[in-house]
Amino acid sequence: MDRTHTPEGSGTFRVLFVCTGNICRSAMAERLTLAALGPDSPILVGSAGTHARTGWPMAERAREVLLRLGGDPEGFASRTLTAEAVARADLVLAASSEHRAAAVALHPHAAARAFTIAEFGALAHAVPPGRVLSHGDPARRARALLEEAGALRGLVRVERPDIADPYGGPRRAYREAARRIADALAVPIRLLTHTSA
Repeated sequence: MDRTHTPEGSGTFRVLFVCTGNICRSAMAERLTLAALGPDSPILVGSAGTHARTGWPMAERAREVLLRLGGDPEGFASRTLTAEAVARADLVLAASSEHRAAAVALHPHAAARAFTIAEFGALAHAVPPGRVLSHGDPARRARALLEEAGALRGLVRVERPDIADPYGGPRRAYREAARRIADALAVPIRLLTHTSA
């Protein structure tokens, strides 16, 4: 049994975003999620790239788009995807099917908790909210959402599971990538941050 990721009773939940260079898609996804979760969240968010060079800042156009969407690019530094990072993650969200496959190849036990960003968004959209919101804290909700989404894999049609790499492209390509990431993460984030009135 895989015991490397966060134990079930733990008060934290680790999300790892993955793309190629870790300076565009996964970087924007990490910082958009952090901004939405707010400070002191028990959900820990990071990112890495399958072919990343360690320590690079976010691509300039990715920074511009991220700032417009309310994310903070300051202090970001790219890192290379490792088996340890995949093993420690409770949820791996990849920019494309190729990145998901690369992450799972590094740590095969992660297959059940690895999705593309767009795929997870579509699955989360199909989960009855009550099945997640009935769990009190965000980490428990995240575990419930992962379980529910995993059960729907193969039952929900996912249009365009991959998010195209904007690197080297026009600003429009960065805006499109960021929009698709934000759209896919909207429902999961809403479920994790919802507070009852």
